[in-house]
Parts: sequence; C-alpha cells; structure tokens
Amino acid sequence: MRAIWLTEKSCKRSEREKGRRKCISPLGSDTDDEEPMKRNILFLAAVFAASLLLMALEKPLFLLWYHAQAAQASGVELALVVWNGLKLDLTVAGYITALPLLVALAAIWLPGRWSRSVLKIYFLFIAAVAAVVFAGNLALYEYWAFPLDSSVLQYLASPKEAMASVTAGQLLLQLLVVAAVFAGMAWCYLGLLRFFEAKRRPAHPVWNTLGLLLLAGALFLPIRGGVSVATANVSKVYFSGNMFLNHAAVNPLFSFLSTLSDGDKALYEYEFFPETERAAIFEPLRGDLPASTEADTLLRTRRPNIVLFLVESFGRSTVDENVGGEPVAPNFQRLKAEGVYFDNLFANSFRTDRGTVAVLSGFPAQTKMSVMKLPVKSQRLPSIARSLRSAGYATSFLYGGDLNFTNTASYLYGTGFDRLVWQKDLHFDAPTSKWGYADDVVTEAFTDHVLSEAETGQPFFAAMLTLSSHEPFDVPFEKFEDPMLNAMAFTDACLGNFVERVRQTPAWDDLLIILIADHAYPYPYGIANSDVLRHRIPMLWLGGAVRRPTVVETYASQSDLAATLLTQLGIDHSDFRFSRDIFDPARPKFGYWCFNNGFGMADADGATIFDCTSGRVISPDSTAAQLRDGKAMLQTTYKAIREL
Repeated sequence: MRAIWLTEKSCKRSEREKGRRKCISPLGSDTDDEEPMKRNILFLAAVFAASLLLMALEKPLFLLWYHAQAAQASGVELALVVWNGLKLDLTVAGYITALPLLVALAAIWLPGRWSRSVLKIYFLFIAAVAAVVFAGNLALYEYWAFPLDSSVLQYLASPKEAMASVTAGQLLLQLLVVAAVFAGMAWCYLGLLRFFEAKRRPAHPVWNTLGLLLLAGALFLPIRGGVSVATANVSKVYFSGNMFLNHAAVNPLFSFLSTLSDGDKALYEYEFFPETERAAIFEPLRGDLPASTEADTLLRTRRPNIVLFLVESFGRSTVDENVGGEPVAPNFQRLKAEGVYFDNLFANSFRTDRGTVAVLSGFPAQTKMSVMKLPVKSQRLPSIARSLRSAGYATSFLYGGDLNFTNTASYLYGTGFDRLVWQKDLHFDAPTSKWGYADDVVTEAFTDHVLSEAETGQPFFAAMLTLSSHEPFDVPFEKFEDPMLNAMAFTDACLGNFVERVRQTPAWDDLLIILIADHAYPYPYGIANSDVLRHRIPMLWLGGAVRRPTVVETYASQSDLAATLLTQLGIDHSDFRFSRDIFDPARPKFGYWCFNNGFGMADADGATIFDCTSGRVISPDSTAAQLRDGKAMLQTTYKAIREL
C-alpha cells in the first residue's frame, strides 16, 4: 500500500511541476479531469457535423459548376436544393460516422495508439473516395444528365475507351477538383482526431460502452433515413418538376454506393403490374405477330445487298441545324429527297451500347443497365444479322475503334456477324483520335469492302459504326466553330462521300443503304436526358434498291427497324418480340425510349415521360394510355432479360 501511495503522490507532484502531464495510478483509476467518454462523444458529434457540412457544400459547388442551368431557377429553388439534399447528406454523414463509433467502442476495452492509426487511414480513404465521386459527378453530368451511379463501372472495364471523350484540359481540371476536395476533407477529418481519446482505459468502461451504444442507436435514424416506412433513397430529395434541380440535390456518394449492390435485383425493379395484367397490356404492343396485311414493299428486290450505317450521336436536333444559314448536314438533307425518310423515329436510349442492341436486335434499351454487358444473355437475343445469315447473307461489321468496349465484340459475334473488322485490324497512314481512326479513312475502307462484297455475287449485310461525332469531337475538319456541330458536319461529309462513290458503280443498283443514329445528342445544349427532343433521330433508306422516295410520318422506335426491314425482305421476324413493322396498320404506332431510371413514350397525341425515381410524370401532355403502355414496356423488357 505504501508503494502505491508513493506512486500516486509522486505522480501528482510531477503533474503540478510540469503542468501538463496526465497520470494513471497502478489501480487503473482515471485521474484526468475530463472523462474519455466526453471527449469521444464530442469527437463523434464533430465527425458527423463535419461530414454533413462537407456533403451539403457540394450542392452550391455543383450549382456553381453548372451555373447556366442554375441561373434558370429562382433563389428559393436553389436554396431548396441544399435543404432537400440534407436528407441524403444526413444519411451519408451517419454512414461515415459509423466506423469511428465502432473504433471508439473497441478502444474502451482495447486502449492504445492502434485506434488513431485506423481512423487516420479511414478518414484518408473516405476523403479520397468522396473526392473522386464528386469530381466524377461534376464531369459526367454534362453528358449523362443524371447523378453518378454504379452504372459508370460498366464502362471502366475498358479504361482507355472510357476516357476517350475526355480532353487533357478536362482531365487536368477534374484532377485539380479531386485534389482540392481531398485536401479539404482530409484536413478537416484529421484535425478532429485531437478530440479522440483512446490511449487509456476509462474508469467506468461498462457505462462508457452503454453510452456509445445509445449513440449508435441515435445514429441509426439518419442512416435509415428517418422513422417513416420509406428508407433512404434518391427519390427522397426530389422536390421539383425541374429534373436538374432534383439531380443537384442528390448526394453523388449515396447515389453511387447505394447502387453498387443492386446485382440481379435490378432486374425486378419495375414491377408495376401483376403478371396477368402486364401480359394483357403488352399483348397488343408486341411485334412478333403475323402481318395483318401483305406489306407494300418499298424495294425493287426481295434480296438487296444491305449496308447499315449506325451513326454516332446523329440526332434530329443536330442533323436539322443550320448555322448562319448553312446546314450542318447538307449531304443528309440532300439525300432525304431521294430515299425513304422516317420523320418521327426515336432512339431507345442515350448510349451507344444500348442503341446498338436496339437497332440490331430490335430489343428496347434499359434504364440503368446494359444487356450488352451480359454476354450470356445478349448472345441469345434475336438479330438482323442472324436472320439475314440464315437467309444466305454474308455478314460483317466494321468500326474504327475498339470493339472490346462494353462487350461489343462478344455481342456482335454472338448474334450473327461472321466477320468483325476494327482498330486492331486497320493500319492506316493516319493519326487516331482517342476513340480510334476518324470516319474519313474508315469510311473509305468500308466503301472498298462493300464494293468487294458486291462482286462476289452473294447477298451481303455490311454494317459500320461511325465514331468521329463523339466527344471530344476531334476531327480533321474545320467548318463550324462549335466542336460538336463541326464533328457532325465531318461525319455527314464522310457519309456523302460513301454514297457518291458507290453510286458510280454497278453495286448501286441492288444496294439498300440504311442510315440510322445509335442515339441523339443533348442539343440544344442543356436539354434534359428525358426530353423528347433528346431522343429524336433520323432514319433514311436509299440506294438503287429503293423503289420510290417517300416520307414516313408514322411514330416508331429504332428498335422497329428489325421487323420492318425483315418484312420488306419477306423474312420471318417472329422471334423479335419488341420490334414492330412500321408499315403494318394493325401494330400500334409509338416511339419509346429509356433514360436513367425512367421512360418516355410519344405518339401523334403527345408524349408521356415518367421518372421512376420520383414516381411521377414529368411531361405536360401525358395520357393515361401512354403511361400504362410505357410501364408495361419497361416491365416486360426486364422480364425478357431475366428469361434470356
């Protein structure tokens, strides 16, 4: 006992002398005036508050970045972005605080420096992830027009191609954003560590444990998203009919992380109707029914040679644009007068991988996933190439870039293309852009291929995907100051050169050329991804095989090309469940498209745009029939993927 008393006495004397040492007696009693529990509660509260503030600050930064769109809203609406965004910011702050709380609990019973090391690594990791996600959301929203989610990972399997749209300046800017956000968050979090106490065991570990467990219970509320039945989800922050404001309110870190674990459950996301009701609604919409009447053929022959140009981003709003009285696409406008022009056609998606499947397989696009990324399923889809190959056609596909991107090569081979030619096979004495060879040299090679195929005497189906009219619009061509419109004009010139060169050969007489976009482009700049104009695309059939020029005003989707073409050729299309013959009077006439977690449907009576995140119609001229049919289309699409 004397030894213990001397130790305590000497300790207290030493502390008085130095004025700053903290002593613990051999019995373990806490002699500090401030309990570790108080310091740790203060630390955890500070972590939560700092996380909430950091997440909330992202909203005005996002609005500042997209100031042109933000300027169209009132001050009250901009304030509501931050206010409503707090619902998910609270959830993210709760998640960030959860691990420090667990470390604090463990440190009660296992005191030591290990806990500070763990928290330091954790905070640096959180700062890095949050910075990358925030910068990624800033960069991609311009092109995708929806908050960052895990669908971005589909395109990172081929990082070179995923970065092809990014200029060096844009990359540098985003890296600076990442560095600035990371530095700010790391400084803030590491500064809070001075409140954390875990070097010694508290005097009352049981009570400290119970206190922190009560705090964990309180922390569960923001993590869950409140006490209501609905748990935290993106739709909770939606408050406006202006989707830009809703998207600005979304916490990108929550949007990204909450979709990481979707997996197969994403295929069951759109269960709008019981199965019997869904089937009854979809029945008149299906396209795999026998033709109600004999088709009035548009062609001079049942077995033309077929060339399909899948034209990158060639939307109606860009193709029809004029700059200073000069058309952006003069060749296309001229050729419209000599072919079959489809005036009310809609792309099924806003991405090339989904648009390619819609055109070639007659299969509608998906909202937040891509069936092309599921090779086992995508190869089971019907396709124009497979149907034509069965009818004796040689099939080929040419692209100036990398067909490994988004599993394109596996899809094309799996659905009936005998021969694929792409960047690895091409060796031009020409520079490459980030996506690959420019359209001029590739189109020249494609022309040679078409003329060579025509000489064999075997009918052929040759398809080409262009690439120059894709960001970053780096083309060897100067006509317009706007880089996007200039790139569109370049691709139009390449298409015009193809037509004029082939027209001078005997191959023209039996040739059907189909020009169709993979998707449109958001032009005029700033239009929403869900907008009707965002999805309108042109389609033109021309060539010596076309019987007569005409304009088709029927509403249709790019997925309807398969059934329409095969019907014109007298080839069965009964395996194309979603593709409808545009000229069959018994088939409903509508355009259908998907955007991120939503769909649109347009016909002669108007358009319905439905946002599944908020569960609301966001178009002014919606009809109940369009809404019902659109829901049935979306539900049936996902059901079909499950069954593949």
